[in-house]
Amino acid sequence: MNLHAVSAIYCFEMARAGRTLLQSIVSPVISTSLYFVVFGAAIGPRMAEIDGVSYGAFLVPGLIMLTLLTHSISNASFGIYFPRFVGTIYEVLSAPVSPMEIVVSYVGAAATKSIILGLIILATAALFVPLRVEHPFWMLAFLVLTAVTFSLLGFVIGIWADNFEKLQLVPLLVVTPLTFLGGSFYSIDMLPPFWRAVSLFNPVVYLVSGFRWSFYGISDVNITVSVAMTLAFLVLCLAVVSWIFRTGYRLKT
Repeated sequence: MNLHAVSAIYCFEMARAGRTLLQSIVSPVISTSLYFVVFGAAIGPRMAEIDGVSYGAFLVPGLIMLTLLTHSISNASFGIYFPRFVGTIYEVLSAPVSPMEIVVSYVGAAATKSIILGLIILATAALFVPLRVEHPFWMLAFLVLTAVTFSLLGFVIGIWADNFEKLQLVPLLVVTPLTFLGGSFYSIDMLPPFWRAVSLFNPVVYLVSGFRWSFYGISDVNITVSVAMTLAFLVLCLAVVSWIFRTGYRLKT
């Protein structure tokens, strides 16, 4: 592996995040903190506990996952789309850099930024609601797996999109609704049997449920199923990225 090339692209993407610190870190932290203030500190004490967990604390894993999914996708999709838009992608494609090294660079940088953001939000949440993490290893595992998986999805979207509007199409019309309906703000066990069964077709349910289990030891689905579904989605994204580089789909346009 050409570590110099990987490091150069990775550091360039991380430096771009540093130049847009207000947009990349500060803005999402403030907007997520508003959820903690309103739902955690203001409304939370008036809500009934869910499986022995206060409502404000119950929200934390879902809100972190919501931010993680959206920003993993946006970071990776913009990171690969912008070079295509301005034409600098030809410099990358003509350099002695393999497809795997390109993916590792862009996806690694996007995932790193999302993980840092998720940890900052976790630290911020502790200021507003009581938190405990019963399984710290699995918390970090879900954080990393989710960030990498959705950064890969964002990479695919950045290759597929041919304008800036399409970059926002999937995150706004698909990912955000699935996250809100995936148990971020409630337990799917609270739903009627029919809608609970429907919710199980939502892949985000397994991510949120597994991540919440790592905090409080409670989940809507079996933790083994959550891990398996997360790994399956990761493998699917890797397969799509592999196909893109084998066929050269839209890499040069």
